[in-house]
Amino acid sequence: MKTRTVAWVAWCVWAILAGLAVLLQALSREGISAAALGVLPLGGFMTVGAVVVSRQPRNTVGWLCCVAGLMGTVGGFAEEYARYALGSQPGLLPGVLVMGWLTLWVGAFWVGLVFTLLLLLFPTGRLPSPRWRPVAWACVASVTAGPAVLALTPGPMAQVPGQPTNPLGIENAAATLGRMGALLNICLALLVLLCAASVVVRFQHASGVERQQLKWFAYGAGQLALLLGSGLALSDLWERVPQGLSDLVFSISFAMIPVAIGIAILRYRLYDIDRLIRRTLVYGLLTALLAAVYAGLVLGSGQLFGRVGAEPPSWAVAAATLAVAALFQPTRGRIQQAVDRRFNRRRYDAARTIEAFSTRLRDEVDLDSLTAELLRVVGQTMEPTQASLWLRASNERSPR
Repeated sequence: MKTRTVAWVAWCVWAILAGLAVLLQALSREGISAAALGVLPLGGFMTVGAVVVSRQPRNTVGWLCCVAGLMGTVGGFAEEYARYALGSQPGLLPGVLVMGWLTLWVGAFWVGLVFTLLLLLFPTGRLPSPRWRPVAWACVASVTAGPAVLALTPGPMAQVPGQPTNPLGIENAAATLGRMGALLNICLALLVLLCAASVVVRFQHASGVERQQLKWFAYGAGQLALLLGSGLALSDLWERVPQGLSDLVFSISFAMIPVAIGIAILRYRLYDIDRLIRRTLVYGLLTALLAAVYAGLVLGSGQLFGRVGAEPPSWAVAAATLAVAALFQPTRGRIQQAVDRRFNRRRYDAARTIEAFSTRLRDEVDLDSLTAELLRVVGQTMEPTQASLWLRASNERSPR
């Protein structure tokens, strides 16, 4: 009961800080900042952490989610507070330098926590094996030392309007702290790779429920990685998107990670992940292929008829649309078959087995052979605990 109380009190503190951050953002009358948009994924971490702690208090992942959500919101509130106090209403609020100082290191703390210890301990809250204990201690040291170095590094606070100087910066140790910060960044990058490798190792040795839990986590992290990869590969296209919209898309994508963590640990519709992955693959590949066909037809017809660089003719757009509509269903069937053959072999083999049985059913006349074959097909495709077949005698009359 005490554990549940602590978790939901922390959630209430997060809700108050998040509401104040959004209020300060609205009062500043500026564009939507990254700190305000961060309320969505941080709220996901905090809510999932509170629910997991209240139901499974011994699972360390729930506590890590709570700490990550609360500390990230503290950093966002501090940033909005300092921005409002120094930018919109100078001199109105006290403690501006303290809030600006918090923005220097709080973000690094919760980001390091999520991408190291959370990866290493998910989903059971324990290490994959005792051999990973040195990596865990290195993660704790890195997550602790990195923010401490940032908090003591002298210089301007870049995220605060006016960029005041760090009040706790040690001027005499600036060079040493700079070298330590660079070294810790390298160590943190290596630790993130090791923790990601621990997820792969855990997945290889997992089975049953734990394997499905890891699939949910991989699905949530994969769509974020895909978004970041598309942002790097299609940077010119993303630059045309309004900044607020791109930040909102990133926040929603990042919020999928705590949602996947909550589904995995609480085991809500856990075994739907296989269907979700297959449908994502099918419709993702289908969308990319049809978009490429549409763009190729429109651009090709424009160049063919001497309108390079100009707006494509309306008939070319209409023809490309009709071609995409005609290709949708057959292309979807081919992609579905390819995905099932690669990622859902059981369903593909079951379809082949039923198809072979239907062919034999047309040619076979021996009833005993058909009975044995039918039971074998049912056992292979549906995998029941037991199967039996009852045949009505030929001299019985069916009731009216």
